[in-house]
Amino acid sequence: MNRRQFLKQSALYSALALTAPGCSILSPSQKPKNPPNVLWIYIEDMNPLLSCYGQKLISTPHMDRLAQNGVLFEKAFVTAPVCSPCRSAIITGVMQTTLGIHNHRSARGIDKINLPENVITLPEIFRAHGYYTYNQGKDDYNFTYDREQLYSKPANWRKRPMGQPFFAQIQLSGGKYALQKQAFANRKWKLDPAQAAATLPPYYPQHPVMIKHWAWHYDAVKLTDNAIGEILQKLETDGLLDNTIIFCFSDHGCYLPRDKQFCYDGGLHVPLLVSYPANRKLVQPGSRRPDLVSLLDISATSLALAGLNIPNYMHSKNLFAPNYQRDYIIAARDRCDYTIDHIRAVRTQNFKYIRNFLTDRPYTQPQYRDDRDYMQIMKQLFKDGKLSPAQAWFWNTQRPAHELYDLRQDPHELNNLADQPEYQAELKKLKTILADWIKQTNDQGQYPESEIGLRTVYNQWKERCVNPEFDKVKK
Repeated sequence: MNRRQFLKQSALYSALALTAPGCSILSPSQKPKNPPNVLWIYIEDMNPLLSCYGQKLISTPHMDRLAQNGVLFEKAFVTAPVCSPCRSAIITGVMQTTLGIHNHRSARGIDKINLPENVITLPEIFRAHGYYTYNQGKDDYNFTYDREQLYSKPANWRKRPMGQPFFAQIQLSGGKYALQKQAFANRKWKLDPAQAAATLPPYYPQHPVMIKHWAWHYDAVKLTDNAIGEILQKLETDGLLDNTIIFCFSDHGCYLPRDKQFCYDGGLHVPLLVSYPANRKLVQPGSRRPDLVSLLDISATSLALAGLNIPNYMHSKNLFAPNYQRDYIIAARDRCDYTIDHIRAVRTQNFKYIRNFLTDRPYTQPQYRDDRDYMQIMKQLFKDGKLSPAQAWFWNTQRPAHELYDLRQDPHELNNLADQPEYQAELKKLKTILADWIKQTNDQGQYPESEIGLRTVYNQWKERCVNPEFDKVKK
């Protein structure tokens, strides 16, 4: 059965078996009894600055409640440090680089990117099994799709047919609350910047502007927790909490310059909480998982916990499978808006390897954040020679091809060990892992972006497109 046939059947809410290569979905006789609701609380731009993760400056009782009722994943990492490629990977269960949906904000305008015939998005799979599916907020997928095929209307579990299970996504602004004047004007809680200064990552200077934004990030976490409390209250009021599995996670880290869009832990490490009803008995409630996990695994886990088969084409894995294990996490950064880049990262428990393929350009190429105060102050401090060596290297005009960090000694990834003789064996091992992965998954980032893709970007951003790749489409 091809994609078109599947979608035709899906519109009738048929539970059937896919016969497309590499796919497997339950037959009608395998349809689970009393299927659970599955809810994704999808947070933007937020690091795990939660009290359940050990933060002392703020209290996050509602997210703590999710952790107490389920599992907290201590080392959860996204597949990309920017929203659309990460979201595209999670909704398909396939690494964005394999599907060619790795460039941020692709498939807009004349640039059409279609998924392979055998790749079905998660909401379409759930709909095929009788679920009411909806997304309350942004999609931001880097492929061409019909939203009505993915999601039911209206976007509210209270509007679904009585007794129908739902697969829902509720989008929260997360770290972006800090940039929303109205949200902050109405907030009832505010962290003193002097308190936040003590936990400001050392790759940012102790400057009032940077401290202010870090304090705002804590404020945004608190606002997010309040919003989650409201969601939980509605579920409880409607009698749904006892049959709803909740995934709470962020699409990437904080919006600040060395976090968002870059493959350091500040951009990749996010909160991941999975809360489930007591009668599900997955693991001991309140458990903490110290192993490496990828947010890509939310897809397969959601299907598995709903009693549905995981399609064979997925790279996603069931987090609760007895044999679950990831020895490393792969992350990718490619074009973001009009800024062309190509970075890959391999993270293990103890080391991070970063491969910069475009060493002819700085980390901080022209980008949409350039007019923001935190970007301007960092550039000015660098120009004035007021940044420490650990802060300044990120603002240099060029960058090394290889970066290696010992996370046990250097959790903030400040000291590049790639040239140190005693680390060459580790560097070689991680280089091999990445090279093999690129080949095995057919990482599309190794190929130039299509001319039509570049033209679409140029038509939108015009003179901001300064990378040489745009020369062939400029007129």
